[in-house]
Amino acid sequence: MRGRLLPVLPALLLFIGLVVGLATPRDVRPDAFLASAMVSAAALLPLWGTVLIGVGACATFLGLMVDFNGLRDATAYSELATLAAIAAFAVFFNRLLGRRAHQLVQVRSVAETAQLAVLHPVPRHLGHVTLESLYLAAAAEARIGGDLYEAIHTPHGVRLLIGDVRGKGLLAIQTAATLLSAFREAAHDAPDLPHLACRLETSMSRYAAHFPGVPGSEVAERFITALLAEIPDDEPVVRIVTCGHPPPLLHQGEVRELQLTAPSPPLNLGMLMGDGYHVDLAPFHPGDKLLLYTDGVTETRDRSGAFYPLAERIRSWSGESPHQILHHLHRDLIDYSGGELDDDIAALLAQRHPSR
Repeated sequence: MRGRLLPVLPALLLFIGLVVGLATPRDVRPDAFLASAMVSAAALLPLWGTVLIGVGACATFLGLMVDFNGLRDATAYSELATLAAIAAFAVFFNRLLGRRAHQLVQVRSVAETAQLAVLHPVPRHLGHVTLESLYLAAAAEARIGGDLYEAIHTPHGVRLLIGDVRGKGLLAIQTAATLLSAFREAAHDAPDLPHLACRLETSMSRYAAHFPGVPGSEVAERFITALLAEIPDDEPVVRIVTCGHPPPLLHQGEVRELQLTAPSPPLNLGMLMGDGYHVDLAPFHPGDKLLLYTDGVTETRDRSGAFYPLAERIRSWSGESPHQILHHLHRDLIDYSGGELDDDIAALLAQRHPSR
């Protein structure tokens, strides 16, 4: 409602200036209201509206000069000239704002195109699994991030990837694209998730080595939190390997966070690896749901600074379809944050359905 009333402000200030000019003594000038009307029009109205308010303000002041027999008052002419200069500045400022807004729209368009080129649409059905995905870009400026997800049907079942590249911008997109390409290639051949994680670690280490730099530079510190999941076609289980990524939520009659026993470091930090990648195993029967997400979901804050209670919210929608659950999550995150997301958000929801 407040946003809808703002465009009315310049006309309201113009009207107040007219009333003040008519209802007060001759020596009380409404210049401040008229100037405020023109400046606010530059920020809130299109070009034609700014011109109209500027002409209206100067015409109002000129009419008051006539009404009060001020045509011979040199001070009044000086004030009229000042208002005319403010009107010209308001038009210039409006054009400048319009040009910057157009540039920002173009940057956002390029960012969205780059993001969509990296994140291919996830199929709704793979094998015995129904899938839904969600991606929300941060509202702040025109930033693009490295949140990513993918789902592929392989000889080993459906393999899922969700990840989050440290940092923002085109370098994060490039890093995400490299990881997704490596996953799409290796997911078919790797015999198990630890081998797949090793392939991804090797690919990301080679990618980072292509960039000149020293330890501690932005490129050298580029790492990716990731989570790999495997849902076999012929076995009612889900296998998980996590590399510094938030644990998934599992719905099996009740919603719970899957406890991961030995998380590994993020990708591109292979020097921190200990005894290799550990696989966590959980039952995953027909009707069960698995939610993978990036930390942008759980780190969304409301106006009081409280974090988004993901598990609690998902419990209230757990009986609905994957499409409806992510639809509710989408709307709820925007409402919870007041429409001001501070980070990119990605989520991937998988549900096993009965064998056909």
